Amino acid sequence: MSGSNPAEMPFLEHLEELRWRLFKIALALAIGIGVSFALIFSKQIDVVAILSEPIRPYITGKLIVTHPGDLFDIAMDAAITLGLIAASPVIVWQIWGFLSPALYTHEKKVVIPSLVGAALLFLMGMTLAFKYVIPVTLQFFASFQSGVVEIMPTVKDYMGFVISMCLAFGAVFELPVVIALLSALGIVQPQYLSKFRRHAAVGCLIAAAIITPGSDPTSLLLLTIPLYGLYEVSISVSRLIARRRERSLAAEVA
Repeated sequence: MSGSNPAEMPFLEHLEELRWRLFKIALALAIGIGVSFALIFSKQIDVVAILSEPIRPYITGKLIVTHPGDLFDIAMDAAITLGLIAASPVIVWQIWGFLSPALYTHEKKVVIPSLVGAALLFLMGMTLAFKYVIPVTLQFFASFQSGVVEIMPTVKDYMGFVISMCLAFGAVFELPVVIALLSALGIVQPQYLSKFRRHAAVGCLIAAAIITPGSDPTSLLLLTIPLYGLYEVSISVSRLIARRRERSLAAEVA
């Protein structure tokens, strides 16, 4: 390109790199979603059967469908979710490959463990919700059952409840990672976090009510307790990071 300005080349090269990385991300998503939908459509993965395990002890029959397209919608939602999970390593790698040249060494040391921790905590939150919180919540609901009433939940409503609870718990379990990043950047101090413990307890209750609107008191409590527990964990993590930062600064001064 003889007529190009040399100063514009780095910017154009960044755009070209970004375009190819976005293309790879889109391709990974397409493959992940396509394979997931094929497995679900061929009944290799029965999403409805897997997600209906917590409610089976509390119903005498089966989950019902009120619209012919409900099962297809559930299959598509599940395929998109599974495809996103399957493609997440490629997505993270492409984003990291684009951003890492602009980061300092000490920033890279913080970002990589944070990404790994975020993924593990998200899976832990979803597992806790599906294995413990949802069964306890359903047991609480079933305690109001009457002999003249038969519980017949729809597939769409039940699946929406399960997925929203799992995603909510996965999201709130990211709190220690967020606090760790803010502490590493010097934006948040552990003394500040400790000072506002009581305010944090109220904030966790409000956050739980916002994340799960219209939920029963049991679900609200089961989300508030781990959320505040994560806040306490975040204080400990912030203290460790603050001490490391102080030692690093002292070593530089020395």
